Amino acid sequence: MTTHKWIRAGLWALIGVVVVGVSLAALGILPGGQRGSGPGGTSLGAPFTLTAMTGEPYHWGPDSGKPHAIYFGFTFCPDVCPTTLFELTNWLDKLGPDGDKIQALFITVDPERDTADKLANYLGAFDKRILGLTGTQAEIEKVAADFRIYHKKVPLEDGDYTMDHTASILLFKADGTFFGTIAYGENEDNAVAKLKRLAES
Repeated sequence: MTTHKWIRAGLWALIGVVVVGVSLAALGILPGGQRGSGPGGTSLGAPFTLTAMTGEPYHWGPDSGKPHAIYFGFTFCPDVCPTTLFELTNWLDKLGPDGDKIQALFITVDPERDTADKLANYLGAFDKRILGLTGTQAEIEKVAADFRIYHKKVPLEDGDYTMDHTASILLFKADGTFFGTIAYGENEDNAVAKLKRLAES
């Protein structure tokens, strides 16, 4: 590997560490796994309607009727997003029939590039139960703010851009109550156990 490639790899690794740290801080997660806010505390999330990758409107809220695992990312993400989606695919598979009780959402933080068709093509490589959502820039900004999702456009040297963003999966019960999180890189057994409890909630 050339020196340039080593530097680039190191920068991506550093970004990953920063994203995880920001994720925990944004969600109020304290050292030791304690949450500064959660069920019974400051609310997280608000009802929204976005455009699904099918082209149909998708509504989330207290009347959704199903537990949700919500992840914010973007299709041009080089590593964190595909890794998380691959892991989520495996976790849902390990749940067996319980996996069908959870609606997994992938909400883009890059609506400028992530159209419904783009999301459908991208998510075709992962579990079919993961539904991609997009919207206008204003709609995405509001939803991200309501869910306390950090995201920022980062220019690249070639004139393109990437996105920094919260890397945790947010878990919500069927009534919209915040249930917890799955951190990026979390142990598989812990992640599956959380999803199983969510499915049974």
